[in-house]
Amino acid sequence: MGKGDGAMSKTEEITVTCYAGYKADERPTSFERGKTVLAVAEVLDRWYDQDGNYFKVRAEDSKEYLLRHDLDQDRWELVTDKKERGEEP
Repeated sequence: MGKGDGAMSKTEEITVTCYAGYKADERPTSFERGKTVLAVAEVLDRWYDQDGNYFKVRAEDSKEYLLRHDLDQDRWELVTDKKERGEEP
């Protein structure tokens, strides 16, 4: 299991724009959540799992987000936990 996995996590499919350097989707530069587009101000951490790449980012709104690129389905997800969603743990 990677850092982003766990029973308390939930994912939401999002649209992500990436910088593509030496490989495709090297790092996210912005993401769209609903009708809001947030620029990625900083990549705080990144790690790679068998089925996905994870990016902990700080967006232009100064909040931190965990983005996951699902390699099997080639889609991006926002990973949230119950605390972030305002639910009881």
